[in-house]
Amino acid sequence: MTSASFSRLEEVVLDPLFPEVDLALRAGRHVDRDDGDRYSFLVDAQELLEPFYRRYGCELTHATEGYFYLLPSGDRLGRRHLTAGEMLVGQTLALLYLDPATVQSGGVVPRAQLVARLEGLIGRQRLVVALNPRRKRYDERIAEETVRIEIDKALRALAALGFVDLQEEGGRGAAPAARAERLRVRAPVLRFAEPVRGLGDRAEALGRLVAEGKVALGDPPPAGTDEEEEEP
Repeated sequence: MTSASFSRLEEVVLDPLFPEVDLALRAGRHVDRDDGDRYSFLVDAQELLEPFYRRYGCELTHATEGYFYLLPSGDRLGRRHLTAGEMLVGQTLALLYLDPATVQSGGVVPRAQLVARLEGLIGRQRLVVALNPRRKRYDERIAEETVRIEIDKALRALAALGFVDLQEEGGRGAAPAARAERLRVRAPVLRFAEPVRGLGDRAEALGRLVAEGKVALGDPPPAGTDEEEEEP
């Protein structure tokens, strides 16, 4: 049944929200309930936009957890493959999202907690190699700086895709600096838990996945620009 808000695709395209929502989806961003009007717009226009995006080789997907994204079935809009570092950080953010303590804090976790969880799961040496696979030799002197730089890089990329918000200390909004000390984990990060859906305790199963160094999304990578990163 067509939404009461829109009866024709023309009405959807002429809506003031369409350009920004369309560009965000094509860039690989996830739109969730926290996006307010943009999310409501997609709920209202979903039935009309699904065949529209199929013409571009994409499925407009509405996850049960309450977020939209484009799932490409071809290469017409291009693909952006996540790096191994982005996958590891994303999976660990999903672990934190599933933690009851994170729910109690409104989804906000200290950056240091993310780093500690990563190191606890796979160890400092393996983490350095995983985050920077081009580095052939482990060097303790530069390990901490390598971890800091690569995690910051991964967080910025994941924030652009709508998986996490980077906040200033005290939660005053998006951090303008390269490093954010507080992270607000968003519902779309559960895409990283797709490989363990239906396996009982998702947090435990996902923890094993990260510890074993297996990086994979349950679905193909988010749609994005034609510029591809090195596949994990």
